[in-house]
Amino acid sequence: MKILVNGIQSNLRFSSAHVIPGHESCGYIHGHSYFVDVEIEGERAGEFEFVVDFKDVKGYTKAICDELDHRLLIPVYNDLIEFKDFDKKTDSIFNLKKKHSVHFKIDGKGYSLPGVDCVFLPLPYTSAEELAKFFAETLAKKLSETYDNLEYVAVCVNEGIGQGAEYRKEL
Repeated sequence: MKILVNGIQSNLRFSSAHVIPGHESCGYIHGHSYFVDVEIEGERAGEFEFVVDFKDVKGYTKAICDELDHRLLIPVYNDLIEFKDFDKKTDSIFNLKKKHSVHFKIDGKGYSLPGVDCVFLPLPYTSAEELAKFFAETLAKKLSETYDNLEYVAVCVNEGIGQGAEYRKEL
């Protein structure tokens, strides 16, 4: 059986700025009002014969949205981003999260921002495709701690109505 959670109607939203280094138009810092749809398939199980409790799906997804909301999303593992005092190959991404200020360059343009204004993601891009994969994998991992009856978790990250990317994580 399949369950569906509509991001607009369930308030699974976040507004963030991002940049896709090297892209002709998306290579500039810009933002979107995102919403996140979730689809989960599995066998009904447990006392109430749920596939999964909607409360859990919405709570876990909302927590991810809240972490990204009103921040600049930075794809740490993008080859075109050069960080000052951070080596992508040897330093932990958690070191960036601890910095009061972060300094980096993209295509020769220098940026200096308060660390609290940024979310440093272990991604090569902050495209809808990569964000959908990030959400699906994070949500699947969290749900797997409680549920062993799920076949897949699919997440669609929408950059606006009629424009989104979906990733399906098999379990």
